[in-house]
Formats: sequence, C-alpha cells, structure tokens
Amino acid sequence: MSKRGRKQRNLEQLPLASELLLDARRERIEQVVQLRTRTLTIVLDRLEDTFNMAAILRTCEALGLQEIHVILHPQHRFSPSDKVTQGCDKWLEIHRYPDFGSCRERLKARGFSLWTSAVLPTAQSVFSMRFDSKLALVFGNERTGVAAETVASSDGVFWIPMRGFTRSLNVSAAVAATLSQAIRWRAEHVGEAGDLGEEERRELVEKFQVLSVKQRGRIYGEEVDR
Repeated sequence: MSKRGRKQRNLEQLPLASELLLDARRERIEQVVQLRTRTLTIVLDRLEDTFNMAAILRTCEALGLQEIHVILHPQHRFSPSDKVTQGCDKWLEIHRYPDFGSCRERLKARGFSLWTSAVLPTAQSVFSMRFDSKLALVFGNERTGVAAETVASSDGVFWIPMRGFTRSLNVSAAVAATLSQAIRWRAEHVGEAGDLGEEERRELVEKFQVLSVKQRGRIYGEEVDR
C-alpha cells in the first residue's frame, strides 16, 4: 500500500471529534454556531498595540462574529496578546491584507458595504445606523486613526457620539461599543439567530468540535492544533 493510502486509512480509523466530547460541550457548540454571523464583520487598519488586537478579537468572538479582516502595519506585526485572547482566536477566521484596497476589493465582491469609524463633520451617529445588510466596520490605528484614502474609499463614515470632554475612545472600546449596538439592533429588528447557511453551520460545527478536543494535535495532526 502506498504512503498516501496508509495515511488515508489511518484518517478513516480516527474517532470522530463529536465522539470525544461531552454532551454539554456538543450542545454548546451547536448553540454558538446557530448565533454566528458572517454578514457583520470588522476591518482593523494597521493596529500597533498587541493588547488592543487581542481585546478586539475577544469582543468579536464573544458577540458572535466569525470573520475578522486585518490591514497589516508595515512596522508592527499583527500579534494579539495570548494573555488577553485566552485562546479565543482559534474560533475566528482572521484574514490579512497588505493594504486597504485589496481588503475592500474582496469585501465588495462579496456584497459588503464598508463604513469607517472617524470623527468627522459628515459622520453619521452609530445610533442611527441600520445593520440589516452585509456590513464591514473599519477601525483605524491607535495613534493616527484611519488613513485619509480609507475614508475616501469607504461607503460611509460613522462615529460614537461623546457626551463628555473626551472626544474619542480607545479602539478596542470603540469596537465593543459599536458591535454591542449592532448586535442589539439586529436582535430587535431581524432576530437573534445567526445568518449561516445549513452547509456552513455543519462545517463550522465539525471544525469547532475538533478544536474542542483535548490533545487534538496528537490525535488529528498538528495542522488543527492552533
């Protein structure tokens, strides 16, 4: 038997991930996937701080987002702090791009509108926005915000109204506030359920089951041990 054939036979003999999980864990995975969304996402434009990166990922996962899009900073590696993420990043799909143009092209091809967070006279209050379509929310660098060309090529600009002397929020706080508003709006106007198709849900359940297995790398291979 060839090496490929032996490998295929060995894979077929492996236990299903679902067989290695307690009932409560399988039920939790089903519940999480039922609430998952791919029609609401965020774009992070050249972040520098590893704490902010991690805090944002944790917020996104907790609120049910499945995809995150990252514009890479030329001088700072996208490396979220493990102490903050607590492993939540393994549940997310993180897409990386060298520039905003390539990210915008991919999202527009999938039917997304891109709205950028910026304190500008033309910005719309986040509290007056609708969240019932495919929407990507863009958040900028901690020091310089979003680039001017990013604002110019966005479909709209929004901001979180401030009531104090402070005129802006830390980027991780801004993401949390915006997504909380978006999820609340969707729950009231669209419903609580997520928006994945049946096949997407099945595939994600299987993926999450494998990721939930202890020593999954030893059982299924290092490629699944994130």
